[in-house]
Amino acid sequence: METTLRGVGVSHGVAIGEVRHMGTAVLEPPAKQIAPEEAEREQGRARQAVDAVAADLIARGNLAGGEAQGVLEAQAMMAQDPELMADVDRRIAVGSTAERGVYDAFASYRALLANAGEYLAGRVADLDDVRNRIVARLLGVPMPGVPDSDEPYVLIARDLAPADTALLDPALVLGFVTEEGGPTSHSAILARALGVPAVVALPGAQELAEGTVIAVDGSTGDIFVEPSAAKRAELEQAAIARKAALSASIGPGATSDGHTVPLLANIGGPADVSAALEAGAEGVGLFRTEFLFLDDSERAPSEEKQIEAYRAVLEAFPEGRVVVRVLDAGADKPLAFLTPADEPNPALGVRGLRTLLDHPEVLRTQLTALAKAVQGLPVHLEVMAPMVADRTDAKAFADACREAGLSAKFGAMVEIPSAALRSRSILQEVEFLSLGTNDLAQYTFAADRQVGAVSRLQDPWQPALLDLVALSAEGARAEGKSCGVCGEAASDPLLACVLTGLGVTSLSMGAASIPYVRSALAQHTLAQCERAAAAARAADTADEARTAAQAVLSGE
Repeated sequence: METTLRGVGVSHGVAIGEVRHMGTAVLEPPAKQIAPEEAEREQGRARQAVDAVAADLIARGNLAGGEAQGVLEAQAMMAQDPELMADVDRRIAVGSTAERGVYDAFASYRALLANAGEYLAGRVADLDDVRNRIVARLLGVPMPGVPDSDEPYVLIARDLAPADTALLDPALVLGFVTEEGGPTSHSAILARALGVPAVVALPGAQELAEGTVIAVDGSTGDIFVEPSAAKRAELEQAAIARKAALSASIGPGATSDGHTVPLLANIGGPADVSAALEAGAEGVGLFRTEFLFLDDSERAPSEEKQIEAYRAVLEAFPEGRVVVRVLDAGADKPLAFLTPADEPNPALGVRGLRTLLDHPEVLRTQLTALAKAVQGLPVHLEVMAPMVADRTDAKAFADACREAGLSAKFGAMVEIPSAALRSRSILQEVEFLSLGTNDLAQYTFAADRQVGAVSRLQDPWQPALLDLVALSAEGARAEGKSCGVCGEAASDPLLACVLTGLGVTSLSMGAASIPYVRSALAQHTLAQCERAAAAARAADTADEARTAAQAVLSGE
């Protein structure tokens, strides 16, 4: 009998196929004791396994490219964390085997992260995956991972590690469903980059029996178990109609009555440029520069290396707009030469612009490299700072840009509620705002963006979040300046219409989402978008806001 389940849709499209479950996680190794003379050998085994897993993660990242590469390189750094390795060595020295020492050291660190409720708690799934891979190698058992299958299937998992998501074969994995995770988890971001329909935060997902036929709607979050022939036909027809609408929608982003809304791409490095161009991106709304700093956690990349990478992206968008975010280090992106190791709560400590202002030489080198990279190019360069809290922050960043001789617009990211509340004040120092809705939701609702248990509060449809978006846009309009959105909220076609109605002036997203958003905007007038925005803000819950906006835009 057909039944319907509801999770959180995080990647557009419909997938219909049989369920296959993720490989079983590594079992807990036995807690047997070793003789003291065996400790050195076991410590060597542990280090070899850690290095092999780190090398495998980096190799997977190189194969995947794009955003996945940065995620996997960060995971490799996690595997080789000096403090973790010191704990492993200590446990082996007092009698643990290599595999048990690794297991217990990671368990201890995991508990610290999970119980602290910090931003880093969102990396627990990544940490578990690294641990499982190291222990599996030490035990000589198969790595946990994607199942082998000759036939296409829908993948079910408790959660998906970046190492698995990055190399999914869309020809075999029709879509995936996870029990945990949230709309801004690594798995969700990588699913959108791959163009694989996905639903996360579905309670009881792992209880779906192997071989069961399900239909996954990655736009709505609906899962239809054993769908009827009529439901299959309905979903397939809807998918065909959606593809036709996407094909018919080309050119710059605009509403049906001609109100322009530039559609830009979020990229993690030069490897993402081709997908952005293919999707018709009008430029780059968020160029994450962290990938340059992950190769060597002990020192910043040279000015020459940075110039080369920046110029490769800038040259790809002649006459277009490229918005570069300077290094966003700290919290979930620790760098040994920048990030304090003893902060009790890194998410609320020295991260983003605060880190750069504490290390002005790193900011100066990055801004100087950008100034040199853009010379002689017809691109419209804009540079923005992450985690701006107030006008003092904005002024410090703008002053640093001017001192570096940077010929570009200077902007501030709105990721902290204080920046939204005081947007007009901040705009006295900079020329544009860019809303990072993922972090803005996290700090507004005190809800870690990676924890499935609080995904309700990470929903970008939350009316309180929409209020802060509206406040930022109103401040920008009053100052005659622009206010874009570069968070994952922009990738939702329905929400993109609402954001436009709130006064947002540009939308930036993963390249795969651009055709969907372009098509949705082209079907509605600006007035309809404004009415939908008002209806959403009048609601009390995210679900009610989504339903109210849908009713307005569908003419109900």
